Amino acid sequence: TAKWIFLESGFERTSMDAVAARAQTSKRSLYAHFPTKDALFLAVIDRVHDLFRGRMRTPDHYADDPAEATALFCGRFLQMLGWAPVLLTCRMGISEAERLPEAAAQLHEVFFGTTTDRLAAYLSGQYGLDTAEGATLAARLLGMTVYPTLPRALFGLGELRDDLPDEASIETDVDMTAIRRAAESALSGRVAASGGKASL
Repeated sequence: TAKWIFLESGFERTSMDAVAARAQTSKRSLYAHFPTKDALFLAVIDRVHDLFRGRMRTPDHYADDPAEATALFCGRFLQMLGWAPVLLTCRMGISEAERLPEAAAQLHEVFFGTTTDRLAAYLSGQYGLDTAEGATLAARLLGMTVYPTLPRALFGLGELRDDLPDEASIETDVDMTAIRRAAESALSGRVAASGGKASL
């Protein structure tokens, strides 16, 4: 309940009274679980983390072929960043970064840190890269396929979708041709240089 009120009203305008009323509980009960609005916000971030991880899954979920799995994972990430609740949560984290740096850092980890780590671990395992190489390649891939569109979305220069994106519609929701091309370019050069084991 708090998550949706934070998204609708922003952190500053959200009151514990409003959360208690919408959740159909007493203010006293709410404060027994969350002594401050900051504590409630951090709990919301924990919940968002669990939900987002479940919706992103890991690259091996998307395809058996490593290059295709990597491209589709990047496509899913871009698709999810176009979903209104995710992008609005990112904006809220940015707006509260000065006052609540811990919360902002946790939100960054929720959406970007965890996704990068999952991709890095997959690349390391599939292509025989060490941890540092996998992390570098994951950051490069996301930088080529996902992050160029993010600033426009953060500044409202794009259409957000209100419904949860279905992973079955990745192909139609994002430009997978461009993502596959960028992924192939990044993977072929990096993996060849490191003598990786998986074929492209």
